[in-house]
Amino acid sequence: MTTTLITGGTVVNSTGRVLADVLIDGEQIAAILPPGSVLLGTDLSASVDQVIDATGKYVIPGGIDAHTHMEMPFGGTFASDTFETGTTAAAWGGTTTIVDFAVQYAGEDPLTQYEAWHAKAAGKCAIDYGFHQILSDVQPASLQAMDELVAEGVTSFKLFMAYKNVLLSEDGQILTAMQKAADNGALIMMHAENGSWIDTVVQQLVADGKTDPLYHGISRPWQAEEEATHRAIMLADYTKAPLYVVHVSAKQAVAQIAAARDNGQNVFGETCPQYLYLTLEDQLGAPGFEGAKWVCSTPLRSKAEGHQDHMWQALRTNDLQLVSTDHCPFCMNQKQMGLGDFSKIPNGIGSVEHRVDLLYQGVVTGQISLERWVELIAVTPARMFGMYGTKGVLAPGADADVVVYDPNGHTSIGLGKTHHMNMDYSAWEGFEIDGHVDTVLSRGSVVVDGGQFLGRAGHGRFVKRDLSQYLV
Repeated sequence: MTTTLITGGTVVNSTGRVLADVLIDGEQIAAILPPGSVLLGTDLSASVDQVIDATGKYVIPGGIDAHTHMEMPFGGTFASDTFETGTTAAAWGGTTTIVDFAVQYAGEDPLTQYEAWHAKAAGKCAIDYGFHQILSDVQPASLQAMDELVAEGVTSFKLFMAYKNVLLSEDGQILTAMQKAADNGALIMMHAENGSWIDTVVQQLVADGKTDPLYHGISRPWQAEEEATHRAIMLADYTKAPLYVVHVSAKQAVAQIAAARDNGQNVFGETCPQYLYLTLEDQLGAPGFEGAKWVCSTPLRSKAEGHQDHMWQALRTNDLQLVSTDHCPFCMNQKQMGLGDFSKIPNGIGSVEHRVDLLYQGVVTGQISLERWVELIAVTPARMFGMYGTKGVLAPGADADVVVYDPNGHTSIGLGKTHHMNMDYSAWEGFEIDGHVDTVLSRGSVVVDGGQFLGRAGHGRFVKRDLSQYLV
């Protein structure tokens, strides 16, 4: 087994920061040591296989992106990142674990689809990976499958309140899934938008000839997100099930989550980088068909209404608990399926490579603290989804998923710059970050260093997850 010593850096966990060295033995962290690399009178730097100099840099747990969609079928096409290209891009950006979604569409068997997603990912991933299970049109067989999947280490299930005849479950079906989750300890994840409301507005806009990408956002108003968030919270309150609301974009939906938490409910929320930085006016409303690059659901919100600033505030106050990407990339020829009808544009933005950097820029601008950054990108995802202790922390016995981050470095985001996702454009073109991912280790193996990718497809292992550590 290879031994590695990371010297001279500032080790940052959610609980604080300290100048320390990190000793890695094989795939695990062996010790966090006072600076100087001496243990039992031995100069460790002379006795280990490799030394990584982190002087002047932060040493943090590898990022965990708990919401990705590699190779996801959507609207007659597939997300353009494979498990190989997507996890490679993630590694470049300091993410060492993803949790992707096995998708069950209406009429399909959840267990069969779960196995299909294993077949997609096995031997392809450059970093470790787990699965959530999407359930649509919940039936009695789905409820039985939930128990079997929890035993398999799939302890979270995503339901949809939108996309009729594709992914949507009616309220009564959601209720039964929540009752099962309350019984077996699983976490219910919710896409909270009022689908019937949205479908009607879409039909009206298209009939009026309002077909540009901008109208995607207009067709999915914040009121439809707030209403569905409230409804999901009420269903969770009735069933006593835990609830995790995905990709929160509207400040009014945040208010619903905050109120539920203040009332003692096990309700949690995530937002995504696009809702912190991108806007309806500047991106989705770009001239011509350019706005299609930023079509995603929930949609980008109006800057004038203050949603973006409120997302940062909610991250500071813990009204929202973490930031994932909802990474679901499409190339422009795929987006052009919606030319002349915004409702046919595949929904998704590619961000898995940039989340760690984009959140660090919030440290630079004073939106969040250094420790909160680590908490949002690594610690809370690990705890929320049953991986903490092995993932999400720099401590003896944890997997040696480690990022050396240079606060004095610089990262220019854009096609041909820092962009390794399988896309022909960047949703983050021109963004500049005052920081840089220098070195990335996945279970003790250096996968990124010195501007080179040193990893390989198949290095990543499936993570069998426990129940959420926020619920037990």
